[in-house]
Amino acid sequence: MSQPQIPVPEPDEASRPFFDGAAEGRLMLMRCADCRTWRLPSRQHCDACLSDRFTWEAASGRGTVRTFGIMHQRYHPAFQVPYNVTIVELEEGPRLPTNLVDVANDEIRVGMPVEVVFERYDDVTLPRFRPAGRL
Repeated sequence: MSQPQIPVPEPDEASRPFFDGAAEGRLMLMRCADCRTWRLPSRQHCDACLSDRFTWEAASGRGTVRTFGIMHQRYHPAFQVPYNVTIVELEEGPRLPTNLVDVANDEIRVGMPVEVVFERYDDVTLPRFRPAGRL
């Protein structure tokens, strides 16, 4: 019997630059064309000035763990428990839901510096984060 496939997002027109950037190894975010505030895709307007004008720009890929939880219940047959669900606060400001990799769940700490890595699943590449400085 084959392993179930992990559920992954399906890029749409609004999110395609984010996923295309990930496939190229870049963390792409929306940035307000008026006040230059960063935001996650696919926010309709800037939270700072309410402008709907934006550009797509590469973020640094660095951040810190803002909060996390360790999941012990299997919500999908492809998930291997336990796994972490983490909110990373990017250097640019937005908070991105993700998973940490290359670290044991009991070593994760709020405030831990992290850096982006990318994992490919069929036709979609997703940003994950690992402790900063690990190769």
